[in-house]
Parts: sequence; structure tokens; C-alpha cells
Amino acid sequence: MKVKTQMAALALSALFAGIAHADDLPTFKLEMNDGTLNPARIEVPAGKRIKIEVHNIGKGAAEFESIQLRKEKVLAPGADSFVVIAPLSPGEYKFFDDFHQSAQGVIVAK
Repeated sequence: MKVKTQMAALALSALFAGIAHADDLPTFKLEMNDGTLNPARIEVPAGKRIKIEVHNIGKGAAEFESIQLRKEKVLAPGADSFVVIAPLSPGEYKFFDDFHQSAQGVIVAK
């Protein structure tokens, strides 16, 4: 019984450590508004995992998508979400709103 309790405590501690670690990520905000991206250029540190908080403040659906980063996230009007991106090499990585193809942005890792 004592071993099971210790294992459960260890599992919970690992779970909470993972949650705390995600909160410690460098975080950047992106607003999507019916075909506009604000900001359209996001500068991030190279070599570090990052989190981008995505807010759809528009009246229609929006989709954060990056083919280069293999990320996509659909947001209903008024919805908030996030994407976590693995450490990037220095360079530029394009993203766009798949529902409004003219809304193009770039993540610049330095």
C-alpha cells in the first residue's frame, strides 16, 4: 500500500511539474481579427520552447496555421487558446489565418 501511495504521489508531482514548466515558457500574444493579425511579426528567442497565446477577437472563425512549424489551431469567434512551439533555429517561420488567406505573419527566431 505504501509503495502505491508513493507512486501516486510521484505521478502527481510529475504532472504538476509539467504544468508549472509550461507556465514558465516565454509567452507571446497574437490577436486574430477577421483577416488581420496583431502583431504580424513575432520575435522570439532561438533555441527555446515558446508559447503563443492566440486570441480570436473577430466575428468569424480563425485558424492559426504554420506549415513550416506543423501547427494549426482553430478558434471560434471570441475564443482564446495557445500553441507551444519546440525550440527554433534562427530564421523566419511563416504563419497565417487559414480562414483569411491574406492574413500572413512571421515568427522570427533570433
